[in-house]
Amino acid sequence: MKNMLSLAGRLLYLLMGWRFEPLPPYFSARHVIIGFPHTSNMDTIRAFTGFRIIKRTGHIMIKKEAFFWPLSILLHALGGIPVDRKAPQGAVGQMVDVFHSRDEFLLAIVPEGTRKKIRTIKTGFWHIAKGAGVSIICWYMDHETKTTRWLGEIVPGEDKTADLIRIRDLYEKAGYRFPLEAADSQQEKQ
Repeated sequence: MKNMLSLAGRLLYLLMGWRFEPLPPYFSARHVIIGFPHTSNMDTIRAFTGFRIIKRTGHIMIKKEAFFWPLSILLHALGGIPVDRKAPQGAVGQMVDVFHSRDEFLLAIVPEGTRKKIRTIKTGFWHIAKGAGVSIICWYMDHETKTTRWLGEIVPGEDKTADLIRIRDLYEKAGYRFPLEAADSQQEKQ
């Protein structure tokens, strides 16, 4: 089944006129994968299709209220992870717990949080990776060349700002710049 979905994903990329770069050598079973830019719903389709191409399941956080029958069947099949936004440990703590409970887990996050122009990025991805002891992989939707690209891996250190600058530099070299100011207090409430 995974081979068929991978083939179907490759065909869909071909029909869309996009290319999917091969996995980098640092790719393993557990990462937080961040993606920029998030310009349309097609970016989400390309991301989920990309995970099928590499024969993996990418997971995204979805508010738990969306997991009602029969929609819950589809959401789980697509890799949705229910998140209780009112839980004491917040979304970050819940995702850290999921990482600790699984041998394989790829969590895909769009730090922009929206398709609109933003003034800040959300940094929950960094807190999740740091708390779970996993690296952050930077993935780029290069609309100019119609290629999904792996830009690099960042292992969270003790200085979040320094890590965010490293991440921003990877994207800037690829041709995309995001605002560095981070909405920490907002993210930690979620």
